[in-house]
Amino acid sequence: MLDRDGFRPNVGIILLNQKNQVFWGKRIRTHSWQFPQGGIDRGETPEQAMFRELHEEVGLLPNHVRVVARTRDWLRYEVPGRYIRRDARGHYKGQKQIWYLLQLVGHDWDLNLRATNHPEFDAWRWNDYWVPLDVVVEFKRGVYEMALTELARFLPRHEQRNRYLRSGMRTREGEHAGTMFRTGSMLINPGMELPPGASFDPDPQNSVPGELDGLPAVTTPR
Repeated sequence: MLDRDGFRPNVGIILLNQKNQVFWGKRIRTHSWQFPQGGIDRGETPEQAMFRELHEEVGLLPNHVRVVARTRDWLRYEVPGRYIRRDARGHYKGQKQIWYLLQLVGHDWDLNLRATNHPEFDAWRWNDYWVPLDVVVEFKRGVYEMALTELARFLPRHEQRNRYLRSGMRTREGEHAGTMFRTGSMLINPGMELPPGASFDPDPQNSVPGELDGLPAVTTPR
């Protein structure tokens, strides 16, 4: 389902814990880390699609979360032609997304990456709100920055506004912002669910575009 400009409607999800850290998922069988997202089916509202994707990708139900805010308008990104099948080129351009900010009111152990027979992630962690953009596939970075910036004003006041958005910035420990985690701060929750044979990979550097959610035709596996 494309609009007349060639963009497919999609939703993105920024899930907060009680410390205002965000859910950060590793695409199955890749080194690509990202937020949950997915296409809006015909007849669905963006909110209905968000709750469906929330369950399909991380196993949460509506009673596990509180909707804090959403982006006012669609945020768009174009997908490079090399990721689009030849028969879709010329009419498919990319995604337009409504982003939701959710607060987890359940527990970490409510998260379940195997809620369906087609898991999207094989590892997850809580990350600082201002995620390092250089571990996000390049063509999505602008949308991530816009979504995080627009929704940041809805965070509880105890959020520390340390922005690690751009590569080249330094953390207070002197490490490069391109590093996903600081030494000693990696969190592997004992309640997380992984598909059979999966392992937690704490090094998301050298990320590759392991998924292109909701694309009608792509050359890489979803």
